[in-house]
Amino acid sequence: MRHATVLRTGLSALLLLGAWTAAGPSTASAAPVDSANPPASAALLSAMQRDLGLTEAQARTRLADEKAATALEPKAQRAAGSAFGGSWLDAKTGRLTIAVTDAEKAEAVRATGADARLVEHSAKRLDAAKARIDALKAPSGVSSWHVDPATSRVVVNVVAAEQADNDVRAFVAKARKAGPVTVRTTAEAPQTFAAGTVGGDPYYTGNVRCSIGFSVHGGFVTAGHCGGVGQQVRGWDNSYIGNFQGSSFPGNDYAWVNVGSGWWTVPVVLGWGTVPDQLVRGSNEAPVGASICRSGSTTRWHCGRVLAKNETVNYSQGAVHQMTKTSVCAQGGDSGGSFISGDQAQGVTSGGWGNCTSGGETWYQPINEILNRYGLTLHTA
Repeated sequence: MRHATVLRTGLSALLLLGAWTAAGPSTASAAPVDSANPPASAALLSAMQRDLGLTEAQARTRLADEKAATALEPKAQRAAGSAFGGSWLDAKTGRLTIAVTDAEKAEAVRATGADARLVEHSAKRLDAAKARIDALKAPSGVSSWHVDPATSRVVVNVVAAEQADNDVRAFVAKARKAGPVTVRTTAEAPQTFAAGTVGGDPYYTGNVRCSIGFSVHGGFVTAGHCGGVGQQVRGWDNSYIGNFQGSSFPGNDYAWVNVGSGWWTVPVVLGWGTVPDQLVRGSNEAPVGASICRSGSTTRWHCGRVLAKNETVNYSQGAVHQMTKTSVCAQGGDSGGSFISGDQAQGVTSGGWGNCTSGGETWYQPINEILNRYGLTLHTA
């Protein structure tokens, strides 16, 4: 699927970063490695060797340096006092460097065991400048900004392709008035490495795979037979999304799941490359005879016609009422997925007969009944 590669790559990077951050900053001088108490797991050491181009010995030394620097930094900052301009690790020397605005304070910092560098601006002034920039509304072409103690500036990063954009230029001009600013370019705009709840995407409850129907504010709707109230839901990447907050089956076949843990809702139904992904703009009900399409995680995108409404379907588990019948095919795993007509949400896939090789019929539970039952609001574009 279209966002799988980006997300999985991002998660790998975040996992490495998380472990790296936990290991701590860097030190004033190379500390001896205690072989009896290694500074990190074999997995972390292996990742550092792979991604940072280090030998195992270099990785161990670096982690030991960082641990020492973590302990030293508070003492060195106190020695700098109001002249403190920030701190960083020199990866080449393994030593902690403290930026200071006063030469006398530099000597006091060196006395603690840290290196010192004279800079123009204090950390207090740089932080105040960044706070003023934080209060500005940034256009999408501005990717980020941060205090860089090594240059004694606030660095504003803009997307290279958009640096000539009028809104970007106006933002940079305002940022420069806030304090000492340096502008750098980045190749792309940032994005989070989670995934939105997209119609047709798979999710899992236990050993069951179903499909997301439509995003609503606070979660998504799907089929009731996919899970009971309280059951945990995992996304396509096996990460936790939320839990079933309401579920009804048989009698009805609808449910809704709350969304959290870095996931968010998106008013989109997947076209799976057959058609462009479809924006959802409302839930006006299509008439019998109208064309209608379905998105699901097994058979993806298929279309047909609305054949009947308010039909009672008699499953082996019991009858389900007020269903809409279509000539669209479906197969196992498509349950809960999106039925859409144009840009209007119609319902969530319940069941049917046949398959997408020989054909068949499929029923869906109308979306407006689900929204009304649980007091939900459809997420629309």
